[in-house]
Amino acid sequence: MAARFVHLHVHTEYSLVDGVVRIESDSSDGHVLREGLIDATARMRMPAVALTDQANLFALVKFYKTAQSRGVKPLIGVDLLVRDDNERNEPSRLVLLCQDGRGYLNLTRLVTRSFLEGQGKHGPMLHREWLDRETTLGLVALSGARAGDVGRALIGNREPEARAALETWLELFGDRYYLELQRTGRPGDEDCIAGSLQLAVKFGVPVVATNDVRFIRPEDFEAHEARVCIHEGTMIADPSRPRRYSEEQYLRSPDEMATLFADLPEALENSGRDRAPAQPRNQAGQAVAAGLSGTRRPDDRRAPARGIEARPRATLARHRNAARHAHPA
Repeated sequence: MAARFVHLHVHTEYSLVDGVVRIESDSSDGHVLREGLIDATARMRMPAVALTDQANLFALVKFYKTAQSRGVKPLIGVDLLVRDDNERNEPSRLVLLCQDGRGYLNLTRLVTRSFLEGQGKHGPMLHREWLDRETTLGLVALSGARAGDVGRALIGNREPEARAALETWLELFGDRYYLELQRTGRPGDEDCIAGSLQLAVKFGVPVVATNDVRFIRPEDFEAHEARVCIHEGTMIADPSRPRRYSEEQYLRSPDEMATLFADLPEALENSGRDRAPAQPRNQAGQAVAAGLSGTRRPDDRRAPARGIEARPRATLARHRNAARHAHPA
Protein backbone atom coordinates (compact mmCIF):
# COMPACT_ATOMS: atom_id res chain seq x y z
CA MET A 1 0.00 0.00 0.00
CA ALA A 2 1.41 3.38 -1.03
CA ALA A 3 2.23 5.85 1.72
CA ARG A 4 -0.17 8.75 2.19
CA PHE A 5 1.69 12.00 1.62
CA VAL A 6 1.07 15.42 0.07
CA HIS A 7 3.78 17.99 -0.74
CA LEU A 8 2.93 21.20 1.13
CA HIS A 9 6.06 23.27 0.42
CA VAL A 10 6.86 23.69 -3.28
CA HIS A 11 8.56 26.54 -5.17
CA THR A 12 7.95 26.72 -8.92
CA GLU A 13 9.76 28.77 -11.53
CA TYR A 14 7.40 31.61 -10.59
CA SER A 15 9.30 32.08 -7.32
CA LEU A 16 11.87 33.94 -9.47
CA VAL A 17 14.68 33.72 -6.91
CA ASP A 18 14.85 29.92 -6.98
CA GLY A 19 12.87 26.93 -8.20
CA VAL A 20 12.77 25.37 -11.68
CA VAL A 21 9.50 23.45 -11.27
CA ARG A 22 7.11 23.99 -14.13
CA ILE A 23 3.36 23.71 -13.61
CA GLU A 24 2.63 22.07 -16.97
CA SER A 25 4.71 19.47 -18.78
CA ASP A 26 6.67 20.41 -21.90
CA SER A 27 5.65 18.14 -24.79
CA SER A 28 6.49 17.69 -28.46
CA ASP A 29 4.72 15.39 -30.92
CA GLY A 30 2.96 13.69 -28.06
CA HIS A 31 6.17 13.03 -26.12
CA VAL A 32 6.82 14.58 -22.72
CA LEU A 33 10.15 16.40 -22.81
CA ARG A 34 10.01 17.75 -19.28
CA GLU A 35 7.45 16.65 -16.71
CA GLY A 36 5.55 19.35 -14.89
CA LEU A 37 4.39 19.50 -11.28
CA ILE A 38 0.80 18.45 -11.84
CA ASP A 39 1.59 15.53 -14.14
CA ALA A 40 4.28 14.31 -11.73
CA THR A 41 1.85 14.58 -8.81
CA ALA A 42 -0.79 12.62 -10.71
CA ARG A 43 1.73 9.97 -11.80
CA MET A 44 2.75 9.42 -8.19
CA ARG A 45 -0.95 9.15 -7.24
CA MET A 46 -0.84 11.95 -4.73
CA PRO A 47 -4.35 13.42 -4.33
CA ALA A 48 -3.20 17.00 -3.86
CA VAL A 49 -0.21 19.32 -4.02
CA ALA A 50 0.47 22.80 -2.68
CA LEU A 51 1.78 25.84 -4.51
CA THR A 52 3.90 27.92 -2.11
CA ASP A 53 6.03 30.25 -4.21
CA GLN A 54 8.13 32.86 -2.47
CA ALA A 55 6.13 35.99 -1.68
CA ASN A 56 3.77 35.74 -4.67
CA LEU A 57 0.77 34.06 -6.28
CA PHE A 58 1.88 34.60 -9.88
CA ALA A 59 1.35 30.92 -10.81
CA LEU A 60 -2.09 30.67 -9.24
CA VAL A 61 -4.24 30.71 -12.39
CA LYS A 62 -2.18 28.16 -14.30
CA PHE A 63 -1.73 25.98 -11.21
CA TYR A 64 -5.41 25.94 -10.30
CA LYS A 65 -6.68 25.23 -13.81
CA THR A 66 -4.06 22.57 -14.58
CA ALA A 67 -4.59 20.76 -11.30
CA GLN A 68 -8.37 20.74 -11.76
CA SER A 69 -8.00 19.31 -15.25
CA ARG A 70 -5.91 16.39 -13.95
CA GLY A 71 -8.04 15.60 -10.90
CA VAL A 72 -5.41 16.86 -8.45
CA LYS A 73 -6.59 19.04 -5.56
CA PRO A 74 -4.80 22.42 -5.75
CA LEU A 75 -3.72 23.71 -2.35
CA ILE A 76 -2.96 27.42 -2.40
CA GLY A 77 -0.25 28.99 -0.31
CA VAL A 78 2.78 31.28 -0.15
CA ASP A 79 6.25 30.98 1.37
CA LEU A 80 6.65 34.35 3.07
CA LEU A 81 9.61 36.25 4.45
CA VAL A 82 8.63 37.65 7.84
CA ARG A 83 10.30 40.79 9.15
CA ASP A 84 10.20 41.92 12.75
CA ASP A 85 11.20 45.54 13.23
CA ASN A 86 12.87 44.58 16.50
CA GLU A 87 14.99 41.83 14.94
CA ARG A 88 18.57 42.31 13.83
CA ASN A 89 18.58 38.97 12.01
CA GLU A 90 17.65 38.25 8.44
CA PRO A 91 13.90 37.76 7.89
CA SER A 92 12.56 34.34 8.80
CA ARG A 93 10.20 32.17 6.76
CA LEU A 94 6.58 31.22 7.32
CA VAL A 95 4.47 29.12 4.97
CA LEU A 96 0.78 30.02 4.86
CA LEU A 97 -1.80 27.71 3.26
CA CYS A 98 -5.44 28.53 2.52
CA GLN A 99 -7.90 26.52 4.56
CA ASP A 100 -11.02 28.09 3.06
CA GLY A 101 -12.28 31.08 1.09
CA ARG A 102 -11.67 33.50 3.95
CA GLY A 103 -8.08 32.30 4.14
CA TYR A 104 -7.60 32.87 0.42
CA LEU A 105 -8.81 36.45 0.68
CA ASN A 106 -6.60 37.09 3.72
CA LEU A 107 -3.59 35.61 1.94
CA THR A 108 -4.07 37.76 -1.15
CA ARG A 109 -4.32 40.86 1.04
CA LEU A 110 -1.16 40.00 2.94
CA VAL A 111 0.79 39.31 -0.25
CA THR A 112 -0.46 42.56 -1.81
CA ARG A 113 0.52 44.52 1.28
CA SER A 114 4.00 42.95 1.27
CA PHE A 115 4.52 44.26 -2.28
CA LEU A 116 3.16 47.72 -1.52
CA GLU A 117 4.55 48.31 1.97
CA GLY A 118 7.10 45.59 2.70
CA GLN A 119 9.77 45.95 0.05
CA GLY A 120 13.37 45.48 1.19
CA LYS A 121 16.68 44.09 0.03
CA HIS A 122 15.17 40.59 0.10
CA GLY A 123 12.12 41.62 -1.90
CA PRO A 124 8.55 41.72 -0.58
CA MET A 125 8.38 40.92 3.14
CA LEU A 126 5.59 40.49 5.63
CA HIS A 127 5.78 42.64 8.75
CA ARG A 128 4.99 40.60 11.83
CA GLU A 129 2.67 43.25 13.24
CA TRP A 130 0.37 42.81 10.22
CA LEU A 131 -0.58 39.37 11.55
CA ASP A 132 -3.43 39.14 14.03
CA ARG A 133 -6.35 36.82 14.60
CA GLU A 134 -8.43 38.59 11.97
CA THR A 135 -5.80 38.64 9.20
CA THR A 136 -4.86 34.98 9.79
CA LEU A 137 -8.39 33.54 9.80
CA GLY A 138 -8.70 30.64 7.38
CA LEU A 139 -4.95 30.14 7.12
CA VAL A 140 -2.80 27.19 8.16
CA ALA A 141 0.82 27.98 9.07
CA LEU A 142 3.94 25.84 8.68
CA SER A 143 6.94 26.88 10.75
CA GLY A 144 9.43 27.05 7.87
CA ALA A 145 11.67 24.35 9.42
CA ARG A 146 15.32 25.47 9.62
CA ALA A 147 14.54 28.82 7.95
CA GLY A 148 11.71 29.78 10.29
CA ASP A 149 12.19 31.71 13.51
CA VAL A 150 11.55 28.64 15.66
CA GLY A 151 13.90 26.41 13.67
CA ARG A 152 16.61 29.03 13.44
CA ALA A 153 16.59 29.46 17.22
CA LEU A 154 16.71 25.69 17.75
CA ILE A 155 19.70 25.28 15.45
CA GLY A 156 21.43 28.12 17.28
CA ASN A 157 20.83 26.41 20.66
CA ARG A 158 18.58 29.28 21.76
CA GLU A 159 15.77 27.18 23.21
CA PRO A 160 14.07 29.94 25.25
CA GLU A 161 13.87 32.04 22.07
CA ALA A 162 12.40 29.10 20.16
CA ARG A 163 9.75 28.53 22.85
CA ALA A 164 8.83 32.21 22.91
CA ALA A 165 8.49 32.31 19.11
CA LEU A 166 6.33 29.18 19.15
CA GLU A 167 4.04 30.56 21.83
CA THR A 168 3.53 33.71 19.76
CA TRP A 169 2.48 31.70 16.72
CA LEU A 170 0.18 29.47 18.77
CA GLU A 171 -1.63 32.55 20.06
CA LEU A 172 -2.39 33.48 16.44
CA PHE A 173 -3.02 30.11 14.81
CA GLY A 174 -3.79 27.66 17.61
CA ASP A 175 -4.03 24.12 16.21
CA ARG A 176 -3.57 25.51 12.69
CA TYR A 177 0.17 25.88 13.31
CA TYR A 178 2.49 22.99 12.39
CA LEU A 179 6.15 22.46 13.18
CA GLU A 180 7.71 21.68 9.79
CA LEU A 181 10.25 18.85 9.56
CA GLN A 182 12.71 18.48 6.66
CA ARG A 183 15.44 15.98 5.82
CA THR A 184 17.17 17.42 2.79
CA GLY A 185 20.78 16.77 3.74
CA ARG A 186 21.46 20.37 4.74
CA PRO A 187 23.26 21.46 7.92
CA GLY A 188 20.92 21.82 10.86
CA ASP A 189 18.11 19.59 9.60
CA GLU A 190 18.44 16.95 12.32
CA ASP A 191 19.05 19.49 15.09
CA CYS A 192 15.90 21.29 14.01
CA ILE A 193 13.91 18.04 14.01
CA ALA A 194 15.15 17.00 17.46
CA GLY A 195 14.31 20.39 18.94
CA SER A 196 10.95 20.53 17.16
CA LEU A 197 9.97 17.15 18.57
CA GLN A 198 10.72 18.33 22.07
CA LEU A 199 8.54 21.38 21.51
CA ALA A 200 5.81 19.21 19.98
CA VAL A 201 5.74 17.13 23.14
CA LYS A 202 5.83 20.10 25.50
CA PHE A 203 3.21 22.23 23.75
CA GLY A 204 1.11 19.55 22.01
CA VAL A 205 1.87 20.98 18.57
CA PRO A 206 1.45 18.79 15.46
CA VAL A 207 4.39 18.18 13.13
CA VAL A 208 4.38 17.81 9.36
CA ALA A 209 7.00 16.58 6.91
CA THR A 210 7.91 18.54 3.77
CA ASN A 211 10.76 18.35 1.28
CA ASP A 212 11.15 22.08 0.53
CA VAL A 213 10.81 21.25 -3.18
CA ARG A 214 12.68 23.31 -5.79
CA PHE A 215 12.83 20.88 -8.76
CA ILE A 216 11.09 17.73 -10.03
CA ARG A 217 14.04 15.33 -10.48
CA PRO A 218 17.41 15.06 -8.69
CA GLU A 219 19.18 15.66 -12.01
CA ASP A 220 17.53 19.11 -12.20
CA PHE A 221 19.68 20.33 -9.31
CA GLU A 222 22.39 21.80 -11.54
CA ALA A 223 19.86 23.78 -13.57
CA HIS A 224 18.38 25.05 -10.32
CA GLU A 225 21.81 26.17 -9.08
CA ALA A 226 22.35 28.04 -12.34
CA ARG A 227 19.08 29.87 -11.81
CA VAL A 228 20.06 30.80 -8.25
CA CYS A 229 23.46 32.07 -9.43
CA ILE A 230 21.83 34.22 -12.11
CA HIS A 231 19.60 35.80 -9.48
CA GLU A 232 22.46 36.35 -7.03
CA GLY A 233 25.03 37.45 -9.61
CA THR A 234 27.47 34.67 -8.69
CA MET A 235 29.24 31.86 -10.57
CA ILE A 236 28.46 28.16 -10.10
CA ALA A 237 32.18 27.35 -9.83
CA ASP A 238 32.79 30.01 -7.18
CA PRO A 239 33.79 28.06 -4.03
CA SER A 240 32.86 30.99 -1.78
CA ARG A 241 29.26 31.41 -2.95
CA PRO A 242 26.49 30.48 -0.49
CA ARG A 243 25.12 26.98 -0.99
CA ARG A 244 21.68 26.91 0.56
CA TYR A 245 20.19 24.04 -1.42
CA SER A 246 20.82 20.32 -1.85
CA GLU A 247 20.18 17.65 -4.48
CA GLU A 248 17.55 16.16 -2.15
CA GLN A 249 15.02 18.96 -2.70
CA TYR A 250 13.17 17.21 -5.50
CA LEU A 251 9.56 16.04 -5.74
CA ARG A 252 9.95 12.81 -3.80
CA SER A 253 7.33 10.10 -4.15
CA PRO A 254 5.15 9.18 -1.16
CA ASP A 255 7.14 5.96 -0.73
CA GLU A 256 10.42 7.88 -0.70
CA MET A 257 9.07 10.22 1.95
CA ALA A 258 7.80 7.25 3.96
CA THR A 259 11.30 5.78 3.95
CA LEU A 260 12.85 9.12 4.86
CA PHE A 261 10.45 9.62 7.78
CA ALA A 262 9.94 6.00 8.80
CA ASP A 263 10.51 7.04 12.42
CA LEU A 264 7.87 9.80 12.25
CA PRO A 265 4.82 8.46 10.38
CA GLU A 266 2.57 11.09 11.99
CA ALA A 267 4.52 13.80 10.17
CA LEU A 268 3.60 12.13 6.89
CA GLU A 269 -0.02 11.53 7.83
CA ASN A 270 -0.47 15.16 8.82
CA SER A 271 0.54 16.27 5.32
CA GLY A 272 -2.23 14.35 3.62
CA ARG A 273 -4.92 13.75 6.21
CA ASP A 274 -8.53 14.21 5.11
CA ARG A 275 -7.75 15.47 1.63
CA ALA A 276 -9.77 14.52 -1.43
CA PRO A 277 -9.72 15.77 -5.03
CA ALA A 278 -11.09 19.30 -5.28
CA GLN A 279 -14.83 19.55 -5.80
CA PRO A 280 -16.68 22.27 -7.74
CA ARG A 281 -18.26 23.56 -4.52
CA ASN A 282 -14.97 23.83 -2.62
CA GLN A 283 -15.12 27.37 -1.24
CA ALA A 284 -11.44 28.16 -1.58
CA GLY A 285 -11.81 27.23 -5.23
CA GLN A 286 -14.87 29.43 -5.53
CA ALA A 287 -12.89 32.33 -4.08
CA VAL A 288 -10.18 31.82 -6.71
CA ALA A 289 -12.75 31.58 -9.50
CA ALA A 290 -14.48 34.71 -8.24
CA GLY A 291 -11.19 36.56 -8.12
CA LEU A 292 -10.31 35.54 -11.66
CA SER A 293 -13.68 36.58 -13.04
CA GLY A 294 -13.94 39.78 -10.99
CA THR A 295 -17.30 38.71 -9.54
CA ARG A 296 -18.47 38.27 -5.98
CA ARG A 297 -19.61 34.84 -4.86
CA PRO A 298 -23.29 34.82 -3.90
CA ASP A 299 -22.57 32.60 -0.87
CA ASP A 300 -19.90 34.78 0.77
CA ARG A 301 -21.77 34.74 4.09
CA ARG A 302 -22.08 30.99 4.36
CA ALA A 303 -20.00 29.05 6.86
CA PRO A 304 -16.87 28.05 4.92
CA ALA A 305 -16.43 24.53 3.67
CA ARG A 306 -13.00 23.26 4.58
CA GLY A 307 -10.30 23.17 1.96
CA ILE A 308 -7.35 22.15 4.09
CA GLU A 309 -8.96 20.42 7.05
CA ALA A 310 -8.28 21.53 10.61
CA ARG A 311 -6.64 18.21 11.21
CA PRO A 312 -6.31 16.51 14.58
CA ARG A 313 -3.05 16.92 16.45
CA ALA A 314 -0.46 14.23 15.84
CA THR A 315 -0.16 11.41 18.32
CA LEU A 316 2.78 12.39 20.52
CA ALA A 317 3.90 9.08 21.98
CA ARG A 318 6.38 8.42 19.20
CA HIS A 319 7.52 12.04 19.27
CA ARG A 320 8.24 11.74 22.99
CA ASN A 321 10.37 8.65 22.48
CA ALA A 322 12.22 10.25 19.56
CA ALA A 323 12.92 13.40 21.56
CA ARG A 324 14.26 11.41 24.49
CA HIS A 325 16.46 9.40 22.16
CA ALA A 326 17.81 12.57 20.51
CA HIS A 327 18.41 14.32 23.86
CA PRO A 328 18.89 11.72 26.59
CA ALA A 329 18.65 12.92 30.11
